[in-house]
Amino acid sequence: MIILVDNREQLPYFFKGYPADVKRATLKTGDYSIEGYENKITVERKSKQDLYMSFGRERDRFEAEFCRLREFDYAALVIESSLSGLLIPPFKSRMNPKSIIQSLISWSIRYGVYVFFSDNRHYSECLIYSLFEKYLYNLELR
Repeated sequence: MIILVDNREQLPYFFKGYPADVKRATLKTGDYSIEGYENKITVERKSKQDLYMSFGRERDRFEAEFCRLREFDYAALVIESSLSGLLIPPFKSRMNPKSIIQSLISWSIRYGVYVFFSDNRHYSECLIYSLFEKYLYNLELR
């Protein structure tokens, strides 16, 4: 498997120790995909701080991204935070944590995007690799 990492991803995962190669590429939507399946599967990654910003002053841009995500066979948002961790807003944020969670729930239903919470970068990297691995596995079962 060759995992594609978007060129704009500022803190990319390298998937060291996983049976995969990593290539930088320009992805239309999302931060990670699989080579050859760029139009089928994508994963968007957000840190807690980035998620709060995305629902704040960048809300329109973020919703447009969710709208593009619904065009994929499989699209996921991986958040580098637990659900309970999301309830503690980042320093200087004025966003209501409950509003963030309600928007995530609403948009995941509206746009058909799977939302995963992961405690930290290490677990998020493992989760993204597992999503790709299982996606390819299930393709073989069809």
